Amino acid sequence: MKRHRRTRTSARLLGLSAAVLSAAAVGFTYTDATGAAAPNEATERSTVPAAASTRTVRYDLGDDAWRLPQTGQPVELTGVVHYPADLGTGRHPLIVMLHGLHDTCADRKADAARTAAERDGDDAAYEAANAKLSAWPCASGTPVLPSERGYDYLGRELAAQGFVVVSVGANGINASSVWGDDNAAARADLINRHLRMWQELSSKDQGELSGKFTDPATGAARRVGFAHHVDMGDVGVMGHSRAGAGVTWQAADSHRGQWPKGVDVKAVAAVAPAYNVMTEDMSNYTITKTPFATFRGTCDGQVGGEALWFAADAAKGNRSGFYRFAIHGANHNYFNTQWSPRSRQVAASDDAMPVEGHPGQCTDREGAAPTRQLTEPQQRHVAVTYLGAFFRRHLLGDTGQDPVLTGARHPDAAITDVDVTTAAP
Repeated sequence: MKRHRRTRTSARLLGLSAAVLSAAAVGFTYTDATGAAAPNEATERSTVPAAASTRTVRYDLGDDAWRLPQTGQPVELTGVVHYPADLGTGRHPLIVMLHGLHDTCADRKADAARTAAERDGDDAAYEAANAKLSAWPCASGTPVLPSERGYDYLGRELAAQGFVVVSVGANGINASSVWGDDNAAARADLINRHLRMWQELSSKDQGELSGKFTDPATGAARRVGFAHHVDMGDVGVMGHSRAGAGVTWQAADSHRGQWPKGVDVKAVAAVAPAYNVMTEDMSNYTITKTPFATFRGTCDGQVGGEALWFAADAAKGNRSGFYRFAIHGANHNYFNTQWSPRSRQVAASDDAMPVEGHPGQCTDREGAAPTRQLTEPQQRHVAVTYLGAFFRRHLLGDTGQDPVLTGARHPDAAITDVDVTTAAP
């Protein structure tokens, strides 16, 4: 039977049938003068210039540095870190970002074979090629597909505003056999594993991350003085796609006890989240004590409207702030540069549904109203605007972002419409 990759991917993301999918249808600014940053005496938070320069390092503890609690399958402990070039003398909020379900190995021959098998309706050949693309660890000589680098644009922008931002790899989870709620739980466990390492590094300048930072381009060792400069009591988490469910699970009221000692998650953002809407225990996702935002594009070809309504159900009773953003013309993949066509990466694609007879317009399902599709840079610009406003409001106390978060002000109106639904604190 011939398969269409978009339908196949959507079903894999959600663990649901295509039929079910169709039915579910900026005030606090760093204004210190250039030069050494000064701490805010009340919070010991560093202030740095709003347009401060940033730097990037990477850590990689190995492809099998951690084992899934559910199955024992190997998962990497790797991350790319964006941070202010001058960390100053105070502390910076930490934001942890996590990617969702995607191919794990950049095997171009296997990708071509999978495309041909899909065209020819050859199920056996499709599965054989797919196994190579979704293996972990990758075969010798096959490059890893670095989905965690897909948010570099966002990490750099947030770092320029004074955050320390780490985007972590989850290829081992993507290649594993855990699905549904277990997959969300595994991603939450992975976030907590990284937070534990950062807590030890920040508080003691010790632990697994000590001495492990390298230059992403050259691999040369880099010494960065993160100790006592990262505020582990002021943490934000962001998850895209399947990881959107993961961060919702991680921040749920019932799972706060699993956060490492000394860690306090103050803001959670789910970007185009792929939830298991068939979950039997909604308490695993319920967030009432932490500010929570969810985002979805109107041309998302991977997850449907459940990305917004499931999050709304999870946020019932939230007194800390809940926000829903529907971005007109945004698809699923453009939030991650590695998944987007301009990267020329293996398995990169535009998942938006084109509208026959209306070039440049898109939708998320047949019969839905079309809208002008955003380009990759436009979609990411909007993501930076609203995610930046959310994290600045709830990690920095920047009430000047309230008009953006409530929809009273639309800073990207010249680019596209963003429908905002909010239950502000």
